[in-house]
Amino acid sequence: MMKPRRLDPAQGNFQLPLGDRGEMIAWNYLIQRGYRLLEKNYRCRIGEVDVIAKKGKRIAFIEVKTRSSDRYGTPSEAVHAQKQKKMARLAEWYLKEKKIIQAPVSFDVVEVKWDLKSPQIRLIENAFSLDESFF
Repeated sequence: MMKPRRLDPAQGNFQLPLGDRGEMIAWNYLIQRGYRLLEKNYRCRIGEVDVIAKKGKRIAFIEVKTRSSDRYGTPSEAVHAQKQKKMARLAEWYLKEKKIIQAPVSFDVVEVKWDLKSPQIRLIENAFSLDESFF
């Protein structure tokens, strides 16, 4: 009988795309830092947000960006103005759908840089903000 293999996304031979591995690592990282995951890969007609989590009373809408190098910029630089606006619209949709009123909201980014050895993870809380009249 064959012994089951333990799947570890930090191992280079794990057969998932880099972005999926980065999201798995980010979920665990967030949980270790006191976030309670509410949604993973939340989808609606507007689009998708990688993670919606709660920390204290704050609801965080989190984009996870994974890169193997900084050749095209840091992972967080990929969360440009257009992506920020889309995340804001997704947040508004989610809050209305769940009937959440006047909850503090943040937009966070988890950067995962995956070199040859192991992932380096950085959480950027409040990576950007919007005018409060948006909500």
